[in-house]
Amino acid sequence: MKFIYTFALVLAAQLCFSQQIPKELKGIDDEIIQLMKEYNTIGVSVAVVKDDKVIYSQGFGYRDLKQQLPVTENTLFHIASMTKAFTGSLLGILESNNQLSLKGKPGQYVPNFQFYNDQMNNLIAIEDLLSHKSGIGSQGVSLEMFPDKNKLRTVQRLRYLKPESEVKNSWNYSNMGYTLAGTIVEQVTNKSWDANIQEKIFDPLNMRNSCTTIEEMRRSNNFSLGYGMYKGKSELVPYQNYYAFGPAGVIKSSVKDLSSWMRTWLNKGVFNGEQVIPEAYIREASRPQNLKYNEEYTKDSFLYTEGFGWRIRSWNGHYRLRHGGNTHGFSSVTELFPFENIGVVVLCNQSGSILPYIISDKISRRLFQLTPESEYPVLVSDIYKPKMENTSFNADKMPTQPINNFSGIYQADGFGKIEVIEKAGKLLAIFPINTFKLEHSNYNNFYLKGMKDFKESFDPEFTIKFMTDTKGRISMLEMYAQKRTH
Repeated sequence: MKFIYTFALVLAAQLCFSQQIPKELKGIDDEIIQLMKEYNTIGVSVAVVKDDKVIYSQGFGYRDLKQQLPVTENTLFHIASMTKAFTGSLLGILESNNQLSLKGKPGQYVPNFQFYNDQMNNLIAIEDLLSHKSGIGSQGVSLEMFPDKNKLRTVQRLRYLKPESEVKNSWNYSNMGYTLAGTIVEQVTNKSWDANIQEKIFDPLNMRNSCTTIEEMRRSNNFSLGYGMYKGKSELVPYQNYYAFGPAGVIKSSVKDLSSWMRTWLNKGVFNGEQVIPEAYIREASRPQNLKYNEEYTKDSFLYTEGFGWRIRSWNGHYRLRHGGNTHGFSSVTELFPFENIGVVVLCNQSGSILPYIISDKISRRLFQLTPESEYPVLVSDIYKPKMENTSFNADKMPTQPINNFSGIYQADGFGKIEVIEKAGKLLAIFPINTFKLEHSNYNNFYLKGMKDFKESFDPEFTIKFMTDTKGRISMLEMYAQKRTH
């Protein structure tokens, strides 16, 4: 079976690419295939543009392993956080039409909106959302554990959510910030974020296969399934549902379509003679906007910053824009070298994988005639799977109350409702879309444990601490949203 899979990888690469391969990239197919074997990756798609032309566009492996369906340059992958540059571009387009200002405050455009405090209301501008400078932070518990499909309702929670970093003087990656950015687009245009992406970017760039919903993707005849690694084996994983935070990561696209996207950015916003993205926005998005990027000190630290939807770095003496994406079953990266007019995009159907970065690095080194790296790490994160065995209470540190005393409805502004119930001597915590076991740690401390039907890729094993009032009654719970130490 291993031999058949390898042969199919080579065959898929040969079938989907008929152009002349540039001399700098001769033999890159074999290197990609070898890397895919090392990473146990099912499918990969790669495109390279230079001087406003596509010089390489290739698919490898399978978009559906069971059905043996090959990846091509038109195969749709989930591009995850690479979506953020699209959302920023919409705001740039609206600014060029005098419909908003990136220096304006979100509350000017979103009804019934305010941040947690006056400092945030007075200081945070739209441009801070795009460079992760707002201090809002990820707010992942609110977005993912208490999801709402309505963007307006979701961002209106921010009045109750404390900032996670110093406002205007920090770098803290924020899907919530981009959710707010997408909400501003909807409020200003009276159209959905999805309709704006289609009308203002997909259509003028001839990105005919790209889409924003799983339903649209499934209507195409060339889309990829998602896979993840678990104990050395590849497994199918379900697609992520982004609910309200689609502007942070929901786009599905192909390397052929993304070649048009890269060409536009490298050509100062012009595609086929039309100014699609304002040149002024391209210039601002491509220069340092946030100098507080959290990165260890290296020889390239003099230029390691954040633009609008792009990470900016000095890479071997070259000015590079980059953004990756990771979601259930998919990993991806786009890299742009504006001064050399070079762009590279790599998409793969594997969760938590650095393979796209390795492939992009190999291609970039070839194009810039740099010495190849002698060795790359093989890093693929295992998907989360709940352990199904039943565990008992910690006999040495039992709860201070009968177990049914912990039952009740717990609610917090900015998040939502958790219902705790007792069933067969165990506690269950019912969230809006998931139900978890509450496994006992010690005294009145428990942790969330996924049930058999838990389909998310993140590890939900957060600590839950039940608190008592002055009369000793269970009155509230605190949830600590970080990885539990075992």
